Amino acid sequence: MHPRLAAMTENAEGDLNSNLLHAPYHTGDPQLDTAIGQWLRWDKNPKTREQIENLLRNGMNKELRDRLCCRMTFGTAGLRSAMGAGFCYINDLTVIQSTQGMYKYLERCFSDFKQRGFVVGYDTRGQVTSSCSSQRLAKLTAAVLLAKDVPVYLFSRYVPTPFVPYAVQELNAVAGVMITASHNRKEDNGYKVYWENGAQITSPHDKEILKCIEECVEPWNGSWNDNLVDTSPLKRDPLQDICRRYMDDLKKICFYRELNSKTTLKFVHTSFHGVGHDYVQLAFQVFGFKPPIPVPEQKDPDPDFSTVKCPNPEEGESVLELSLRLAEKENARIVLATDPDADRLAVAELQENGVWKVFTGNELAALFGWWMFDCWKKSKSRNADVKNIYMLATTVSSKILKAIALKEGFHFEETLPGFKWIGSRIKDLLENGKEVLFSFEESIGFLCGTSVLDKDGVSAAVVVAEMASYLETMNITLKQQLINVYEKYGYHISKTSYFLCYDPTTIKSIFERLRNFDSPKEYPKFCGTFAILHVRDITTGYDSSQPNKKSVLPVSKSSQMITFTFQNGCVATLRTSGTEPKIKYYAEMCASPDQSDTALLEEELKKLIDALIENFLEPNKNGLTWRSV
Repeated sequence: MHPRLAAMTENAEGDLNSNLLHAPYHTGDPQLDTAIGQWLRWDKNPKTREQIENLLRNGMNKELRDRLCCRMTFGTAGLRSAMGAGFCYINDLTVIQSTQGMYKYLERCFSDFKQRGFVVGYDTRGQVTSSCSSQRLAKLTAAVLLAKDVPVYLFSRYVPTPFVPYAVQELNAVAGVMITASHNRKEDNGYKVYWENGAQITSPHDKEILKCIEECVEPWNGSWNDNLVDTSPLKRDPLQDICRRYMDDLKKICFYRELNSKTTLKFVHTSFHGVGHDYVQLAFQVFGFKPPIPVPEQKDPDPDFSTVKCPNPEEGESVLELSLRLAEKENARIVLATDPDADRLAVAELQENGVWKVFTGNELAALFGWWMFDCWKKSKSRNADVKNIYMLATTVSSKILKAIALKEGFHFEETLPGFKWIGSRIKDLLENGKEVLFSFEESIGFLCGTSVLDKDGVSAAVVVAEMASYLETMNITLKQQLINVYEKYGYHISKTSYFLCYDPTTIKSIFERLRNFDSPKEYPKFCGTFAILHVRDITTGYDSSQPNKKSVLPVSKSSQMITFTFQNGCVATLRTSGTEPKIKYYAEMCASPDQSDTALLEEELKKLIDALIENFLEPNKNGLTWRSV
């Protein structure tokens, strides 16, 4: 175990020796005085108590107000924030409060809660200054529930995020939590919630859980007793069982095991200082491969992510430096990068000219879509019906699967952004006897098959390896096959990026301006010189392309999202992130198979994006920070 993690997972109890515990607070703000009193009464972690005491001692009332007078809200299916002291941060106390709210809500929803139990997993994050680690937060989550006589399946070591939703389904638990902030910066952590169906929670569960959290903020007797995870007969460790079942289920999406065992291709894998190494090694074994070559500096957990500027493989070549150099040294043509909680996958391939091609999420989806359908066709039974087959993508992702579906005769569906919507829709389709081959979101989140109802970097990594090995027998590279897919189904050229904006008021005003562009309640008809054909606003439920002007996708008032369809065939979306202070933009040129002048398509897309940024986002006027790594 990394020494930093070991230090952070020690019991954060101790002699508080605080003379502030019973002092009256006269900051001049009654709300703040109450919040300070609550924090110092309830928090038993000496490090986070000390942070609040120091601020109080130094009269830092504004910072105290920022930390104590607001509460985290549910973003993408749970909580995500920086680690540290305060009700708006991730720490021992806020995780205890969140779990108490979860208990209250689940008790109301499930009469058999205490028979079926609850799953808890965690990644390898941590912060010494707050004595806070994912493992400790997972133990406290378990302790709250064990104290209430709920059986808890607590993994005995760190696991990939997809193991939690998988375990919820396999063990018939009512719900589960994964303590992770995925690929966020090292200061962050999160509390990701899964429902009994194995998908991330969607509305109205998030709102109801939040209400329940607010109703029971004072820690119950026993909530701080993390010794329960060692002494309670209700605590079970599902690690070996779930790992075995997961690896067995991987065989369902393995089609060329014998060929894999003979391949001459070599693969490099980086786990980005996170959880992925052991699990990707096991998955390669299941598929018959020799083990991928690990990046030694990034193989083991490190909560500082010390070899990368940011732990997000989506940022491309600049964060893949170590793995690309190792691959060149080892004569490996393909690099596979799982993010720190192993639910996303980046892929790079060495081209003949010696340059690395880092695939976008949309490009990888084109390859996965082709591959999963091709494998289905070759292995299907005689009476299998293509009309029973589905593929799914979020609405901000490439429309390439739609183009493949139209030509091949299967179904394609879009969901709102976020894998929680994909997971719920897959569950509905499976219950109606349908088969879902592949689902994705453009931010390198992929799901092959339906064993897990969330994105899964472990299975995606080994499927890419099998696809590459199969293509290698015909001397075709992944990039060449991508061109083959585009030439058959039409080029789909996309660009996704973002601006940072830390001011919620500015974000709101940018989107409100678009809703009242030339006059009140009028959306723009042009973006620069580009004519707009249709506008869809998921925040308000408006869609100009529908006869009743109402969006087919559900309204999502909690986030901003507007999509513009242009007369030149481009589709562009502006939206806020559910987990980070970002305004994201997504733009794609969808061409028919007879339009093969990619340079022309790329030029048109670039001009449109420039117009979109200049006319709609106005970064200079709004003080937006351009994406940089």
